[in-house]
Amino acid sequence: MYERFYNLRERPFSLSPDPDYLYPSRVHREALGYLRYGIEGHAGFVVITGEIGCGKTTLLQTMLRGLDRQTAVSRLVNTMLDARELVEAVMLDFGLDPGQGRSKPYLLRDLARFLVDQRMAGRLALLVIDEAQNLSLTALEEVRMLSNLETEKSKLIQIMLVGQPTLRDLLARPELEQLRQRVTVSYHLEPLDVDETAAYVNHRLRRAAIGAPLQWSRDVTDVIHLHGEGIPRKINVIADAILLFGYGEERRVIDVGLAKEVVEELVTTGVIADRSASPAATSAASGELVASMASMPVAAGMSAPAAAAASAPAAAAPRAPSQTVTAVLDRELQSREARVAESERRIAEQQRVLMESYRLLRDVREKPAAAAQPAAAPRPAWPPSRPAPSEQTPGRTLAPRIADESTSVHGFSEGRVLSETFWARLRRTLFGAGKPVVEDWRY
Repeated sequence: MYERFYNLRERPFSLSPDPDYLYPSRVHREALGYLRYGIEGHAGFVVITGEIGCGKTTLLQTMLRGLDRQTAVSRLVNTMLDARELVEAVMLDFGLDPGQGRSKPYLLRDLARFLVDQRMAGRLALLVIDEAQNLSLTALEEVRMLSNLETEKSKLIQIMLVGQPTLRDLLARPELEQLRQRVTVSYHLEPLDVDETAAYVNHRLRRAAIGAPLQWSRDVTDVIHLHGEGIPRKINVIADAILLFGYGEERRVIDVGLAKEVVEELVTTGVIADRSASPAATSAASGELVASMASMPVAAGMSAPAAAAASAPAAAAPRAPSQTVTAVLDRELQSREARVAESERRIAEQQRVLMESYRLLRDVREKPAAAAQPAAAPRPAWPPSRPAPSEQTPGRTLAPRIADESTSVHGFSEGRVLSETFWARLRRTLFGAGKPVVEDWRY
């Protein structure tokens, strides 16, 4: 929507975990280092935890992208599984067929054979379980049993658990003591600090820019950090809304005033929590407290806070929602309607050209028959035509033509020209001119 307005090739603050946009903050660099150490060192269980939206999945995809072809990966995202379903899901993700109705020992046997074949071929088998905090106790115990598949020198499968902070609480339960003892690498992703938030925002703007990138000032990123709490997903929500509102108001330069307006709108609509400590917010909370106290019975000798109660409704009055989102949607709708109208105009023009072409082709096919007939063949050059007789030619006279078209000779049609025969000319030359007979003429 706003990409063309801000010269962006794509949305820089999309919520999809894209490794191309990973900002290498201190905590992310350390977590990536722990992940690589756990995989390359065959360190048993690796546990990575972090708050919702702190970048665990993006970090995980970055790590998986850096693996070579000598690593077979099974990644589970849907973790609402029991113990048997977990084993079947692992086999399916490794490319194995668990079959129908087979017992669990046969499934484990086939999985063990596959892992041995991978190790004999020099490849590493890696099991990654995302959102591991949703696993049941029996499923986690089954994961521990999978780690028992090993040779005399090393494990046949490397297991990585990624989840929210509640995963740590789950692993701390007494029932999972054996699993907790096998965890050799554990790291918790902390939120970004204010400096990292500023660098994170401008990093993503540079990655998505076409030409000169946008650069947001520090006061803008400070507002984003205050309400985003250093969580990358919340930061993305606020920053994306700022670009959307700026596009709606046609403001190419993002300032702190626009950022505060956007945050206020997001707080009003309940998208983010209100974390501002402004005097207005404090007075509103105090007004609501006084209003609740006014309805309580007043003890003897105590006066009710009438003035404060009178001001409570004004302090607690809801704010009018901004119309910026509606304006943006209206502009987008008008733009789409304009594009549709332009497409219809082009279609009508193409239809007119096609009709004109059809009419021209039809006129060519319907020309008069005389124009379509072939031209008369040219007269052959031989025998040459006889020259017209001349009055100066001595000893010759022209044979008479029938001048009167009203008469005919022996029923022949009128207007036909008689030509003198050779014998008539010879007789006329020897004996002089005489009255021609019909036999001496031919047609």
